[in-house]
Amino acid sequence: MTEITGITNKLLTVNVSQKSWEVKRIAESNRKTYLGGKGLGLKIYYDTFRDRLAGIDPLGEENPLIFMAGVFTGTGAVCSARFAGITKSPQTGIMITSSCGGPFGGALRTAGYDGLFISGKSESPLYIEITSDNVIFHDAEKIWGLDTEETQKVLGLSRKDGELVIGPAGENGVLYANIKSGHRFLGRGGMGAVMGSKNLKAVVVRGRTYKVRPANKKLFNKVRNRASRFIAKNEFSDKYRSFGTAFNVLPGIKAGYVPVTNFKYRTDDRFKLLSGEAMAEKYGTTSSSCIPCSIQCGHKGTFPDGTVKQIPEYETTGLWGPNIDNYDPDKIGEWNLLMNRFGLDTISTGGTVSWAMEAGEQGIRKTELRFGKTDNISKIIEDIAYRRGEGAELALGSRNLSSRYGGKDFAIQIKGLEMAAYDPRGAWGQGLSYAVANRGACHLSAFPLAMEVLFGFLNPYTTKAKAFWVDFFENFYAALNSLQTCQFTSFAYLLEPFPVHIFPDFLLKLAMQYFPAIAVRFLNFGVLNQTWESITGIKLSQKDFLRAGRRIHLLERYMNTEMGISRKDDTLPGRFLTEADTNHPVKKAVNLKPMLKTYYKRKGYDEHGRPGKKELASQGIDVAYCDRKE
Repeated sequence: MTEITGITNKLLTVNVSQKSWEVKRIAESNRKTYLGGKGLGLKIYYDTFRDRLAGIDPLGEENPLIFMAGVFTGTGAVCSARFAGITKSPQTGIMITSSCGGPFGGALRTAGYDGLFISGKSESPLYIEITSDNVIFHDAEKIWGLDTEETQKVLGLSRKDGELVIGPAGENGVLYANIKSGHRFLGRGGMGAVMGSKNLKAVVVRGRTYKVRPANKKLFNKVRNRASRFIAKNEFSDKYRSFGTAFNVLPGIKAGYVPVTNFKYRTDDRFKLLSGEAMAEKYGTTSSSCIPCSIQCGHKGTFPDGTVKQIPEYETTGLWGPNIDNYDPDKIGEWNLLMNRFGLDTISTGGTVSWAMEAGEQGIRKTELRFGKTDNISKIIEDIAYRRGEGAELALGSRNLSSRYGGKDFAIQIKGLEMAAYDPRGAWGQGLSYAVANRGACHLSAFPLAMEVLFGFLNPYTTKAKAFWVDFFENFYAALNSLQTCQFTSFAYLLEPFPVHIFPDFLLKLAMQYFPAIAVRFLNFGVLNQTWESITGIKLSQKDFLRAGRRIHLLERYMNTEMGISRKDDTLPGRFLTEADTNHPVKKAVNLKPMLKTYYKRKGYDEHGRPGKKELASQGIDVAYCDRKE
């Protein structure tokens, strides 16, 4: 097997209109500044369209789908089975990036490519097959209409292959349709609809032609062993390994970040029936994770009907459980399977359905959907995927529906993207993070809720230090998602190294809450930049790592402002700003305004929410800056 040392800087570009392809070089100057994955994908998109970003139709043939492997991908680095998807979202009208597990990223890298750029629109359904030296265009008429599982079976995939497939939701242009890779998904923002608009049913990569070898094997092995030790010692990683992301249920009940009845309330003891601990006991769960993975947050279990299903993630469990007044885990498992097969984002589908339930309750829109009523949910999920009946409207998402009918204050979305199952009234930093996240209501842009609730480092009901940590983690995660590695590794990498792990909890809390600029200096995440350096042979310090993350985040923000985003969009649904009195003992709404003001100052944004000229220049971001007003 031929070896690749580090990276190839090869970008495979495919035009499905012309059924043509060529290999282009990724500029080496962009490698250290944008790292790979998300960062490099955004840079490629920006360089392609630069002065006409606003005019790109997300469902037009010009809008590309970009899939970027990271430097870690395919190397055997810890938790490295990931890749990024980048495009302009039909759901939000701005940039969308998504990190995904599954086999595709590794197959792409071991086929000799660091990225894939797909443009155009085929006249008829097709799928493409990629090898190390060819791209084959296959007719897909016979598989058009199949669900994602059926499509994967028909493609006859082997262990060396990686695939991207869409289901009926992507084919029918549901604005929040997703793309499947293995049993994982590019879940947010409608990438499946973009793929469907190109009449592209699937992409198959035949990998393992090459073996990826680190430039410094000795350093690579040393750092990989250290990373594995940190993850093995970390309590948070252990909880996810044992119970999956639904471990977040029990802390949420106590802290009050549980979404109940379309986020009208924020706790319910019945949610315990849906906890990771309860599902592990009920279904006898076992690991069902990406390879290689040390955290193993994915689980599967045997349901009462005898079938083995994926255990839903916390976000799916929250939005299809208490958020619609349902506490039957069997039903959530059934609906999760349906949405996965149809190719629907479970978060946006759940957020849209719960909005429809409340709109019906308030009499502003006719519907048979009701809180606590579950016998029509399977049908509405199918109707959304096929855009028939009421599902044709629900396929547009809660922002479009609330603009048409009213009910914007209880449309739980930001910038068009529905919110995950964390009520920001239980964690104000999470509220700020939601409001300013580049892709919309993204819970993973910074995820300060972990520091506010799961670890208890920050008081969840204060504005103090929240802008600092949101800024830090936005930069940190932008870089991490450009490597690519799993975001769940970050807790072990930040908290287990010396000196943080030797500090008493009370000192950590004191420092992080009141002296964040000092506390951050003690964070040692050298396993990330050192792994990157060991693979590429390019020096990268922790300072370089964070600087790259800041650059990536600012470029994405700038691109979004060119597409129309401004300060008015950096807000929360009215429910969280005005409705303090819920069923939780703490009666407080999110105090967003002072956090937002401090955050803008830290980011170098102007009064309209645009990155300033000096800030962009300091990061080496070359833009044709115009002073657009709100």
